[in-house]
Amino acid sequence: MLENIDLSRKVSKEEYKSVKGALELKLAELQRCIKKMEIPLIIVFEGWDASGKGTLINELILPLDPRNFRVYSTHSPNQEEIMYPFLCRFWRHTPERGRITIYDRSWYRMALDERVSGSVKTEDVQNVFNDIRCFERQLADDGNIIIKFFLHISYYEQKKRFEELSKNKTTSWRISENDLKRQRHYKKYLAVTEEMLAETDSEFAPWSIVEAHDRRFATLKIFNTVISALEHEINRKKRDVDNINKRVPASSFDLPVDLNISILDKVDLSLDCKPENYSSKLEKRQEQIRELAHELYMRKIPLVVVYQGWDAAGKGGNIKRLTQNLDPRGYEVIPVSAPNTIEKAHHYLRRFWIRMPKAGHISIFDRSWYGRVLDERVEGFCSEAEWKRAYREINEMEKHLTNFGAILLKFWLHIDKDEQLKRFEERQNDENKQWKITDEDWRNRKKWDMYKIAVEEMLFRTSTSHAPWTIVESNSKPYARLKVLETVISSIEERI
Repeated sequence: MLENIDLSRKVSKEEYKSVKGALELKLAELQRCIKKMEIPLIIVFEGWDASGKGTLINELILPLDPRNFRVYSTHSPNQEEIMYPFLCRFWRHTPERGRITIYDRSWYRMALDERVSGSVKTEDVQNVFNDIRCFERQLADDGNIIIKFFLHISYYEQKKRFEELSKNKTTSWRISENDLKRQRHYKKYLAVTEEMLAETDSEFAPWSIVEAHDRRFATLKIFNTVISALEHEINRKKRDVDNINKRVPASSFDLPVDLNISILDKVDLSLDCKPENYSSKLEKRQEQIRELAHELYMRKIPLVVVYQGWDAAGKGGNIKRLTQNLDPRGYEVIPVSAPNTIEKAHHYLRRFWIRMPKAGHISIFDRSWYGRVLDERVEGFCSEAEWKRAYREINEMEKHLTNFGAILLKFWLHIDKDEQLKRFEERQNDENKQWKITDEDWRNRKKWDMYKIAVEEMLFRTSTSHAPWTIVESNSKPYARLKVLETVISSIEERI
């Protein structure tokens, strides 16, 4: 691919001056359009050292309103960043709707520099490519325009530019020993780059190879590529405006045809724990959890625990027993409510990615990303296309977490309808517990059957080999607490 690129292409000064001004005006106009239409734009600049990324990024941003874009320069991960799945820091910097993020280098460092250096093992390369493809597709499906540039220069051009930079005292600092090392291994990087481009070129996030020997030619090609992509997406949005899948609350549900047997109806809710055994067992399990949490910290293994369940199923009390003996510096409980204005301006998974635990720590989610296929589905806070797409997106996110080495445990706390009513009434009649019951709880209860269908499909479509669901029989709170503790213990012990 790259070896066949014609790098001799040039643009004269006269031609450059005659067309650049009009292109700059068009870029500024299109930036205003995507801001008004709330379309997020991601532009990735990759390429050889000394290929002119900084210069060309500067050319691109000069016509733009600086209030609505950000340039993010990607460095090698620091000691803090290396403790998280590699895509976490890029999720953090994805643009809000209507804004632009320009990446000077990007998530492709993992597939280039870190692969050549040996930081990424050969057997893990396909996982890296798959994680990247999923990341880009999820963003594209959420409305992001993704434009990726690879700035290409030859070995001899790169060598010449390095020599010119090193001769000048004001620019010699820009050439590091790592730059020179990569230059010596140009052919090795070329082979890795060819594979990366082939593996990650897609309709939703295509690569554009920019012949970068001539700065003027490269500038105009970048301008024209961005303009074409923005015009295409703006026109598509205008055509589709009347065909938007409106977000309306569901009125009824049917069990999916490929799920013709209820999962929840098979759950034995009569399971209980004898009162005289509960305290001693609880104390023993909590001591085990404390010791195992220390092992996780020493081995740098992150643990993610997800709690979902019916209202009044006992999530809060269960979480309290799980964390009672843990070092508070090593875990975080994350209560999840409806997204705020800033969170709504991004892909719905972003707010969870930025709360994932670093290696050796624990994150406990009291409700989670599964709200997209439960509350948001039933209440009509997202479109049918969005919640149906979410099953795949969630499975992909969880696969990325487990590829990183995280232990991921997901608990559905299950009670029957009669037990829920009993607990609601107890809360309502107890002054110290009335804060736990809201009008929304009663409204949700009226939609029990619709929620049940949503739960059944969630369990069916997102219980995977790397992230299975554990259904916790929770009519008995003591039994439920012990089951969660024992599941956490066995999962950690199995890993270590």
